[in-house]
Amino acid sequence: MRKTDKKLDNQICKTLTVVCETALEHIYGFQWLTHRVNYQRFPASLKIACVFSDESDLERIRMQHEDTSLRNLICDALADIGIQLAHPEEQIYFDSEEACEASHQGNWARRLG
Repeated sequence: MRKTDKKLDNQICKTLTVVCETALEHIYGFQWLTHRVNYQRFPASLKIACVFSDESDLERIRMQHEDTSLRNLICDALADIGIQLAHPEEQIYFDSEEACEASHQGNWARRLG
């Protein structure tokens, strides 16, 4: 990773940490989020996973359109640091601890691959 990539990654991490703290306070069932990126194809390669406790939490946020609110929160925060997501509905996705446990025995590194 180049020095400029590392600086950008640190900036993304700080921004997403603020989003995470906000979501923890306001969205029931939200647990954590993470990102992965290939800086040679940035920003198109930026993917953000928002993790909830279980599948029922995911269903509830979709029914209440909190998934859209969380996507907007992430997009707005990234825009504040000059990052525009071309396809936020594809680059920001939702998952659950329950699904990871069922299909990957809780191994998030393998699941996020």
